[in-house]
Amino acid sequence: MRYSFDECVLDLERRELAKGGQPVDVEPQVFDLLVFLLRNRERVVSRDDVIVGVWGGRIVSESTLASRVNAVRRAIGDDGTAQRLVKTIVRKGFRFVGEVREDDAGAHAPVPLAQNISFCCTSDGVNIAVATVGNGPILVKTANWLNHLEHDWQSPLWLPMLQRLAARFRLVRYDGRGNGLSDRDVADISQGGFVRDLDAVINTLDADRFALLGLSQGAAAAVTFAARHPNRVSRLVLYGAYAQGRNRRGSSEDATTAQAVLAMMQQGWGHADSAFMRAFSSLYLPNASREQVKSFADMQRLSTSGEIATRLRIACDDIDIIDLLPKIKVPTLVVHARHDQVAPLELGRLIAAQIPGAKFVTIDSENHVPVPTDPVWETLMSEIEAFAAGA
Repeated sequence: MRYSFDECVLDLERRELAKGGQPVDVEPQVFDLLVFLLRNRERVVSRDDVIVGVWGGRIVSESTLASRVNAVRRAIGDDGTAQRLVKTIVRKGFRFVGEVREDDAGAHAPVPLAQNISFCCTSDGVNIAVATVGNGPILVKTANWLNHLEHDWQSPLWLPMLQRLAARFRLVRYDGRGNGLSDRDVADISQGGFVRDLDAVINTLDADRFALLGLSQGAAAAVTFAARHPNRVSRLVLYGAYAQGRNRRGSSEDATTAQAVLAMMQQGWGHADSAFMRAFSSLYLPNASREQVKSFADMQRLSTSGEIATRLRIACDDIDIIDLLPKIKVPTLVVHARHDQVAPLELGRLIAAQIPGAKFVTIDSENHVPVPTDPVWETLMSEIEAFAAGA
């Protein structure tokens, strides 16, 4: 069972509290008191009710009880003055007054779909791994910097998004050259190579038209294909996108950042506790849980070597598709996190301004990578689903 209220999610099975997508450390008694208040929120619970329900009837001082109630309030972003969520009823007791949604996670968890993995070959002889799952209209997700079809399908970071899309679309995604299940030892790692990967995947489709989804650097290949083949693309969806990599923006600060990231990669590739991963995760997914950050590090380690990842990173920093944006003739949605520290908001705004008729949506988040525990994740997914489906 999970309780959702305000910006908080309380998971009973895992005994975890999250606020704004961030884990909150709470003492066991404080956690139990919050659970008790939520379960009995339809009534005022007396001091004696609380002592029996939380402390098993043991003797508890007034100061101990008051401190635990205050600790509950602090944990969920309330206080004794506002009492927005936990209200003190004078001489009666306490009541949880916030709006609560219950979710029986076990009963409502989606039935895992089975993905089918196959291979195709690019025009320059690179074998590309392709995963297909779900039914419905085709949605092709372009490869971003790093992917691993098998690991991503089990990752707490990526699986919720992938399953959500597969429930509505026939989701097609692939590992780009140099990583995942695709060929890793390749001569050409460049934007041109990324586009050839996408071309090869699309050649395997049994449909004339489909929607394209590009996340982060994956947006460049999606834009390139849509500009060259507008008759094939029904809808174009971009999230966290940029038209120019750090080396192409004419900014010395961006160029310095690109070199700093490369240096950190060489020191801490694939290690969740390395300085590189701490810095990297604070930029790409600042609101992720430790479990999500660990999965992200595991994906890096499994996807490719540090040497090839560096080559891929340089290729992403050299992306430049700015001239293609005005040539896009298909309906386009550009979604961007307002506080994205990897691809600042103005980069998304530039893309939306340059693509004729593009719809621009901002979400109140810091995460460059979509994090399923982010309070705006539902908004993001709803926007993507509705637009890609033509709603």
